[in-house]
Parts: sequence; C-alpha cells; structure tokens
Amino acid sequence: MPSSIPCIGIIPARYDSSRFPGKPLAHIAGKPMFQRVYERASSCPSISRVLLATDDNRIYDAAKTAGVPVVMTSSAHRSGTDRVLEAARIINAPEHAVIVNIQGDEPALAPAMLTELTAPFFTDPAIRVTTLATPISPEEATNPNRVKVVTDEAHRALYFSRAPIPYPRDDAFDGYLGHVGLYAFRMKTLEVFATLPQGTLEQVEKLEQLRLLENGIPIHVGITRHQSVGVDHPDDIPIVEQLLAHTPDK
Repeated sequence: MPSSIPCIGIIPARYDSSRFPGKPLAHIAGKPMFQRVYERASSCPSISRVLLATDDNRIYDAAKTAGVPVVMTSSAHRSGTDRVLEAARIINAPEHAVIVNIQGDEPALAPAMLTELTAPFFTDPAIRVTTLATPISPEEATNPNRVKVVTDEAHRALYFSRAPIPYPRDDAFDGYLGHVGLYAFRMKTLEVFATLPQGTLEQVEKLEQLRLLENGIPIHVGITRHQSVGVDHPDDIPIVEQLLAHTPDK
C-alpha cells in the first residue's frame, strides 16, 4: 500500500456513558477495553499510527500506564467525530492524511476491516469518506438500533436509517445491509464536517453520518464479511471474551 497517504487511527474514549460508565476501562480478558482496541487496530498493516483521544484523567493515566499513545481532548464535544478531529489537530495530522475513527467499544475488531475501510483512498482520489456495511437478515433489519444503509451502483451511500430500507412493498427482501460504525475521512473533509450544522435528517434519525449526505458529501460504502461485537453493557463482556478467544488478531 502506498506510504504517501498516512492512515492515522484515532480511538475516541470518554468515561461518561449512561448505560456503562467507565466503559473504556472495563477489563476484557485481563486488559482494559481501550488497550484491546488499540492492539487490534495497531496490528493492521494499513494503519500507520494509532492513538487514544480522551477527556478523562482516569483513562489518560491508564493509557500511559499501558503504553498506549493518548492525547487529552475537550469534554465539550458533542460527538466522537469532533473528538477525533481535535486529536488529529493536536498531532498535526497532514491535510493529505486519512483519519480513521475507530470505535472504542469493539475490542474484537477484525484488523482486516480497517484495511477494507481505507483501501478505496489509494485507488480513487475522489473518495472523501468511507464506511462499511455487512449483510443482515430481514429480522435484524427491523431492529431500530441496527442502522441500515442503501447504496447506488458505485457503492455510494444513498441513505442511512433506523427503519428497514428499502421497504419491501410486495415481495420479501433479503438484501439488507447493516451499517458498521467505522469511518475514515480525508483530513480536509473531516475539517469541513466540523463546520457543518446538524441537518433535519440527522436530528430526526439521530445519525451523525446523515450530516454528510445532507451537505452533498458522498460516503463510499465497502461491504465486509467480518463480524465484530460491541460492548454496550457489562453483560456483553463475556460474549466478547469468548469471541476474542476464537478470533485471530490479524
């Protein structure tokens, strides 16, 4: 992969969470969750650098102890994307860099997914933002917590929704795509994103990525067959630990 475009992975990690306070510090198979995510992301050959971005001294100190690169960011950010941008600015990421927003609650992340996420930037200079999707069942598509996406023939996102899209008016449909919450931005596009106000669709669906589509910024959607399990609640930890025991870190 060309070295002229650095891919920098940034893991936003905040302490406050209504469902699971202190989640980044929760131990997964003997290590803090943020460290598990960092190690998985760092093993991806497509990513040249990985760091943690937090607003909490407890997470900051734990990262230092674990030897995980970390920067302190503002506690006023409305979203993880805003935190990622501040971190990218702190480290003086070059404008031609690709900034990868890596979810901090997916300690079983398949590093190959990061390769799939970043690969389009090296083949198409017009691509500004990428994300991933994976096939899901019609039953799973009815879950409003499972975000769906539809694309055009060039793999550009047409829309993201909590509703089942497309809606099968006549016959059953089995081609649903579930959105995978990983994003990669060209640094210049990430800077633009931060200047945009929330749009109507974003506010209605509570989906930040719709801000890009509402402002005419295309999102390239790659299809992945890799699976990962997020940690939303302490009860999810044993599930993830079992997955880690049977999942390679490459």
